[in-house]
Amino acid sequence: MRKIINSHCHIYPEKIASKAVIGIRDFYDLDMSLNGKLDDLIRDGSAVGVTHYLVHSVATTPKQVKSINEFIADSVNQHPDLFTGFGTLHPDSEDIQGDFDYLIELGLKGVKLHPDFQRFSMDSDKAFKIGEVINESDVPMLVHCGDFRYNYSNPKQIKAFLDKFPEITFIGAHFAGWSVWEEATELLVGTPNLYVDLSSSLYALSPETALKLIHAYGADRVLWGTDYPMWESVSEMEYFNKLDLTDEEKSLILYDNAFKLLKL
Repeated sequence: MRKIINSHCHIYPEKIASKAVIGIRDFYDLDMSLNGKLDDLIRDGSAVGVTHYLVHSVATTPKQVKSINEFIADSVNQHPDLFTGFGTLHPDSEDIQGDFDYLIELGLKGVKLHPDFQRFSMDSDKAFKIGEVINESDVPMLVHCGDFRYNYSNPKQIKAFLDKFPEITFIGAHFAGWSVWEEATELLVGTPNLYVDLSSSLYALSPETALKLIHAYGADRVLWGTDYPMWESVSEMEYFNKLDLTDEEKSLILYDNAFKLLKL
């Protein structure tokens, strides 16, 4: 039986999960069957044999940073063999360095940003301030990339950040360009510090196009993830299994690459 890591999972506290899921649904105009809660994530992943999860959430205001990071750390502490947690930062915080130091103290292993939710551009001074803090450490960052409706995390902005911080291990969510997948590939392929995940992408791409993108980046640079609670693991795995990948490529994407990046 193959091992599987879900490398892109949002989770929320019980009391705000419903509101958070509704916000995501409305932002992307999608029907969603999952509820964003920890137990639901495990139930969903178990249906396809997920053995580990990368969990995180995003602060849309600076005052949320501390409580979100404490919630993610507590979730990891409840399931230390099952979860790896990434913390959140906010570009408008008065103490980004202090926020970062605290998330590391909590045992979180990286940083998740969503420029479109947080309303800052990845080629701005705000982004670079965060980059300077992370650049002094040895932790990866996972960043939502791409949206044709906005201009915060599209390929040119991502390229500028990657060029400025070539030492940061950068995971570009959604093939590094949701809704602008092929444009992202044209601009970003070959960037040495860039990995990508294929979450929230396979539903919109033909198997042939998805395979082309994977081979462009290299199967050793791609991670499997569902963007929980946006997509169910069963349907995402069905999409993945339609791709004409070798067994070695499947193992890299489903498990080996994330195992290495997360230092499991």
